[in-house]
This record gives sequence, C-alpha cells and structure tokens, in this order.
Amino acid sequence: MTSIPKLFGTSGIRGKYQEQITLELAINVARALAKYIGGVGKKVVIGRDTRTTGKIIENVMSAALMECGCDVLKLGMVPTPTVGYATLKKGADAGIMITASHNPSEYNGIKLWNNDGLAYKQHQEAEIEKIVYNKDFEVVGWDEVGREYDISSFKDEYVDDIIEVSEINPDKPLKVVIDAASGAGSYLSAKAMRKAGMDVITLNSQPDGFFPGRNPEPNAENLQTLMKTVKAVGADIGIAHDGDADRMIAVDEKGRLSDFDKLLTIMAKEFGGLVITTVDASACLDTQMSMIDGEVKRTPVGDVHVAESIVENNATFGGEPSGTWLHPDFCMCPDGLLSALRIVHCVQKNGPLSQQLDAIESYPTLRSKITCPNDKKAKVMEIVTDEFQDEFDKIKEVLTIDGVRLQFEDNSWVLIRPSGTEPYIRITAEAMTQQKLDEITDIATKFLEKQL
Repeated sequence: MTSIPKLFGTSGIRGKYQEQITLELAINVARALAKYIGGVGKKVVIGRDTRTTGKIIENVMSAALMECGCDVLKLGMVPTPTVGYATLKKGADAGIMITASHNPSEYNGIKLWNNDGLAYKQHQEAEIEKIVYNKDFEVVGWDEVGREYDISSFKDEYVDDIIEVSEINPDKPLKVVIDAASGAGSYLSAKAMRKAGMDVITLNSQPDGFFPGRNPEPNAENLQTLMKTVKAVGADIGIAHDGDADRMIAVDEKGRLSDFDKLLTIMAKEFGGLVITTVDASACLDTQMSMIDGEVKRTPVGDVHVAESIVENNATFGGEPSGTWLHPDFCMCPDGLLSALRIVHCVQKNGPLSQQLDAIESYPTLRSKITCPNDKKAKVMEIVTDEFQDEFDKIKEVLTIDGVRLQFEDNSWVLIRPSGTEPYIRITAEAMTQQKLDEITDIATKFLEKQL
C-alpha cells in the first residue's frame, strides 16, 4: 500500500517558496480544505504575514476556494491570532494563515484553523493530506462559485477585544518598547499597546518581508538592539514578536532577555489551577505552581498539542517555553499580542519584571544532540522507550508522549527526543544541582551512544 506523503509538521506546512511551498501545493491544499469542510456555501477566513510571497499564495488559495464554492473572508496582512479569532467570531467554517512564523524570508507556509479558533489537529491534517494526494477535489460550475469579502476592518475589533480581556490598566501607563521584526505584528501590536494607554516606542515595526532589521526568530542573538534600547530609554519592558506574532518574548527593565521558562511561569501563576506545557519545559514551573496549589500537565512539543490538552482538561492557561502562549478565556489560537498586554499588566500589578524573574529559582540545564541517521531513529527510540528508565532509580514519572522524559523525585528530569527535522537525537536535562545534572546527562549520553 502506497503511503501518503506527509505535508504537515509540528506547526502547519512550511518550507522554501517554489521548493516545498509551490503554488500548485497551495491551490491543492485550498481545494482539499474546501472538500473537507463541505464546499458550496462554506466560509473561510484567510490572512498572511509580511513575506514577499504571501500575497501570491493568498490569491491562488482564495481563487481555489471560490472555485470549489466557498466564500473567502480576506483579512490581509495580520498576525496569526487575528485569523484564529476571526474564524471563531465571524462564524466561519475554517481559517487559513499564510506564514512561516520565525523562519527566514525565503520560507513560507500554510496553517489551518477550526471554527472554534483551534488549529487543525493531526487527524484533520491527515485528511487534508489524503485529499491532496488523491486529488479528490470538487470544483463547481459558474453559477456556484464563491465570493470574496474584505474583512480587514475586523483588525480593530480584535484589538479592542484583546485590550478588554487583558485587564491592562490605562491609568498606569508604562514605557514599552516593541520589536515586531517587520512581521505581521508591525502595526497592530503597537496600536493595541497605545490604545491600552501605554507609552510605546517601536523597533522594526514597518512591515517588510525581507526582515531587514533582524531575523524573525526572537532569540538573544536577534534581540540585541531591543535589549540595548530598553535600557537606553529607561523603558519598563521590551516586547519582541516572531514573524506572525503568535509568540511573545519580553526584555526586563535592565535590558536582560527574560528566561523563557520563567516568563511562562510568571503568567501561569497569574491564572493558577491547571496549566499545560510541553515535555521540554523547566521544572521551575512545577515548583512555582505547587506553591499556589496549582498543577502542571505536559504534552508533546507543539502548540496544537497544548491547545488540545487545554480543551480536554479544562485548563486555565497553556504555553511553550518558546513564547507561544494560549489564553483559553479568549481564543484557542496562540496570541503574542494578548500575551504582551498581559505581561505588561503583570508588571503594573506585581512590580518590575526583573524582580519577578529573579524570584523564580534557576536550575542547571543542558541541551545536547547526538548524530543519528533518520532511518535509525525509530529503532533507537524503541530501545530508549523500553530500556532507558532502567538506568536510573527514584523516578517519579515516565512520559513517552514525545520521546522519553524521566522525572525524578526531586523534580530533576531528562528528555531524549528525536529531532523532527534533522538527523539528531536530542538530550535535554535539568537538575536541582550541577552534580546531579552531570550524572544524568553522562548516563543518558553513554546509553544513547551504546545504541548507535
């Protein structure tokens, strides 16, 4: 039996334009989506980030949807969360965001959304792949083609709604520097913050698909200018987004890039109760949540998994250490703009971000990788699943939902997980002491090397 080629990764379809992401693929994915949701009379929201190829992909996907009888609601250039929220609030049947998130300019991609604002699940993506592979499309005659509607004004409604739900205090203005990477958050992030009463300075907030100011990945290397600017202008906080603004990373008033896990923990503590995160998140979240009688549940890496678990467990909040946070009291789409408003509110309410971050204890961590050919990964991971835990004692929990994660009685942990994109198997570990970390990683490394 012929296997159906996999199109979707951990966050939609993504690749280099005209290599993995071709116009033919975009058209066929749109036709498959139309077939999947029922075709004639169905409504699909579509948006794009600032990439130079976004408009052409948007045009061909819109045409393909109309060819299959769907009406298209066009947002234009918007952050990913605006698409998710518009799909929910406009009562559409599906949403499409054309973006490659934090990848460089030559990349683009396609991410699909359900009518409740939740990203397509793996089984839904598999159905789309099947329809594309079989070319099982249903185009309609001239008298049933869909129509195209401009709903770009919805952006203002979205801004008003995230300000309201954030509970940010307009009577306590803070100085905020926003670096939007010339991406999809370029206009709206600053607009939302200003409309909320904050004093805003912007960097890289002119939309430009070449990303001239910095690469869209919000990491320490790319955020040096933001860090220096926050300190130079005496700002209270700096905010950075990725290319499609579904992520948010903060810089404290001292110009230091926040520890991603600590920032996630600060927000999780605001919500309390049960919070969802991924297998690679720090134990500092567990420690802090236990202090307020909260609970932490982990999922495989990927915001779709976090979102599904939030819904299944009725959780209060969820997120990944990458800065991808989900706010179920608003919408199940990761939202960097709402995250920015809420972390500013935390500073208003609880004091300087540096003090909040420093109050959370850091633990020694290590991330390493071992070369492993892709065709050997499955066999190696089978052995890891069956035998790795036998190398240790005092294990509190074993998770095999995404690689193998062992958590020990003192909350130290180690994760062995195959890379989804490169010929490596990764080891991630965190321990309460450096000595414990050295012991754990030495055992894990030697165990993996023995299998290779």
